Amino acid sequence: MAEHVAEHAAYPVGLRLSGRRVVVLGAGQVAQRRLPSLVAAGADVLLISPSATPSVEAMADTGEIRWERRRYRDGDLAEAWYALISTDDPEANAAASQEAERRRVWCVRSDDAAAATAWTPATGRSEGVTVAVLTGQDPRRSAAVRDAIVEGLRDGSLAAPHHRRPHTPGVALVGGGPGDPDLITVRGRRLLAEADVVIADRLGPRDLLAELPPHVEVIDAAKIPYGRFMAQEAINNALIEHAKAGKAVVRLKGGDPFVFGRGMEEAQALAEAGIPCTVVPGISSTISVPGAAGIPVTHRGVAHEFTVVSGHVAPDDARSLVDWPSLARLRGTLVVLMGVENSGAIAAKLIEHGRPADTPAAVIQEGTTATQRRVDATLATLGETVRAEGVRPPAVIVIGDVVTVGTPTPGTTPTSADPA
Repeated sequence: MAEHVAEHAAYPVGLRLSGRRVVVLGAGQVAQRRLPSLVAAGADVLLISPSATPSVEAMADTGEIRWERRRYRDGDLAEAWYALISTDDPEANAAASQEAERRRVWCVRSDDAAAATAWTPATGRSEGVTVAVLTGQDPRRSAAVRDAIVEGLRDGSLAAPHHRRPHTPGVALVGGGPGDPDLITVRGRRLLAEADVVIADRLGPRDLLAELPPHVEVIDAAKIPYGRFMAQEAINNALIEHAKAGKAVVRLKGGDPFVFGRGMEEAQALAEAGIPCTVVPGISSTISVPGAAGIPVTHRGVAHEFTVVSGHVAPDDARSLVDWPSLARLRGTLVVLMGVENSGAIAAKLIEHGRPADTPAAVIQEGTTATQRRVDATLATLGETVRAEGVRPPAVIVIGDVVTVGTPTPGTTPTSADPA
């Protein structure tokens, strides 16, 4: 049998094991990896082993499998449709394999693939598709090929046009993350690949737009004609118009749609128009950009909380909804978005209400991208540093002792503006 297996390629087939007897011998790491898939297939699993890993034992305790705590004996494979042999006893494995051959039971052996009558492929699932890869007796290569295919299905790069999933016209509000195109979620990337229309803004991961198929209409939100509408109203109307035309629309936004992104305004407008809306959260720049620059927003013994505020209006502006005096009394980390222009006024207000002037601060410009830049200062020097260093949006300001905790990540060179 070993020679036969070695000379010929395996014949791939999908086993329908629902309600059918499957015998698993051994309850170590191999069984722990394989049992969940057998249970998911609905198999009637009998486990035979004197001991088991905690995870396997838990499956028996919850009734997902039946477990007989003993060693293999001849006759255990009677009435089985499939067998997995994975004990640490070579003689028992060989005997069980011989029984499987006599009873015409397809048998996988973890210790000797050449002696088995079946091989377990590297499998993965994405959007209702099961991928199973066999590369002879090289499981690592099988796993690598499987991972590449599954990732392609998940991010849409393997979606052939004539195999595109049927979609319901509507809008997906997709958080694109802080800027690095690799930091968009898997679901967000897949929806982009399935879109007919993409309405993007400058803070979204622009590099992803180059990957879209030629038929996808890409609209720059900043260039939508406003006419008698305000900018946001015009964007809302464009989303509604394209969705009503039967298109799958993605509104690609930077960071997370609901963190200072006006995503809820768009969702509300779509709801009022009766347009289906899907919200795909994104990695917010509030934590990812400081992290990319080597700054943890919390750290044991340093900061037990972090607060995120918008700095797009100055503290003394009547439109500001931020309680700056209360923020000044907090001891944790303060993360300010859209605060470059008002950085000096913000720092002055915090100092006025009790935050120490020597509190460390950092500004990270264009975080997670190839042009990321970090500038360090103190609260007292923050405004002047931003001006002197020519910091421009988009940038994230971090205020607190966490700024000095870590080491800047590779490629980030902090510029200290503290007075000598």
